[in-house]
Amino acid sequence: MADKNEGVLRAVLRVKKKEYITPHYIRVTLGGDHVMQFADTTVGVNNKILIPPVGVEDIHFPEYDNEQQQWAHPLEHLRPIIRTYTHRGIDVEKEEMITDFVYHGDTSPASAWAGNAKEGDKLGVLMKAGKKALYPEADWYLLAGDATAIPVLGAILEGLPAKARVTAVIEVHGREDKQELHTDAQLDIHWIYNSAPEEGSTLADAVKAVQIPAEGAKFGYVAAEFSSVKEIRKYLRKDLGWTTQELYAYSYWKSGMAEDQSVTDRQKEKQSV
Repeated sequence: MADKNEGVLRAVLRVKKKEYITPHYIRVTLGGDHVMQFADTTVGVNNKILIPPVGVEDIHFPEYDNEQQQWAHPLEHLRPIIRTYTHRGIDVEKEEMITDFVYHGDTSPASAWAGNAKEGDKLGVLMKAGKKALYPEADWYLLAGDATAIPVLGAILEGLPAKARVTAVIEVHGREDKQELHTDAQLDIHWIYNSAPEEGSTLADAVKAVQIPAEGAKFGYVAAEFSSVKEIRKYLRKDLGWTTQELYAYSYWKSGMAEDQSVTDRQKEKQSV
C-alpha cells in the first residue's frame, strides 16, 4: 500500500520580508534552509499553506495513517488552518520562497495572517514533489482569472516563448491593483475592476468579448470564483466546442463559503462539462 506521506514535501518556513505590492496584494518572502527541497517543483502549481492558530507558534502537520487509511490530525487547539495557494517564486540560492496574498482585511484566515505577519513568523508548506507542466504548446493562449489567479497566470506568462500570442483578462479590486506581469510573449492584457468580487463579477462577460483566432492551436487557463469559472467553462466548452485538452478551468473559491466547505462543489463543477 502506498504511503500518502511519501512524495509530499513539507517545510516550516519563516517570514523574511513582507511588502504591499498593491493596496490589496501582499507579497511575503519566506526563508529557511528547507527551501532547497523545493528546487524540482513547478512554480504555479497549487500547494498547501498551513497557518498556525492564534497563540500557537509551531506548525503541526497532519500525518497519514496507512494502517487506518485515514489522516491523523493534530489536537484541535494545535491544528493549523490549511489553505490552497500558489507560490509566486522560489530562489534556491537565496533560500527564499515568495507567496502572494490577496488582502481583504481579517475576513479570511490567510488574508488575516498575511496582514498581521511579521519577520520571524512561521508558515507551513506542503507541496507535491516533481515537475508538472502548467500548459501545452499552442499558438494562442487565453488566460482569465481574478486576483487569486495572478500568481499562476504570472508564472505561465513568464514561461511562454516570444512566438506565443496571449490574451489575458484579469479582475482586481481597482486600478491601483494592476501589476506588472513580465513575458516574452505577445501579450494583450485587459484589466477589469471589481471592489466587491464576493457580490458578483463581470469576468465571464469580459472573456466572452475576447476575439478568439479562427486558426491555430489554442489553450485556455481559467482560475477564479466558482460562478465565474462555471460560466466561462460552459461558454468555451459547450457554446464554442473547446475540447478538454484545450482548457483548464478551476475555481479557487466560492462566494460565501470557506475553502474547506466548498471543495466538493468546486471539484464537481470541474468535472461537469
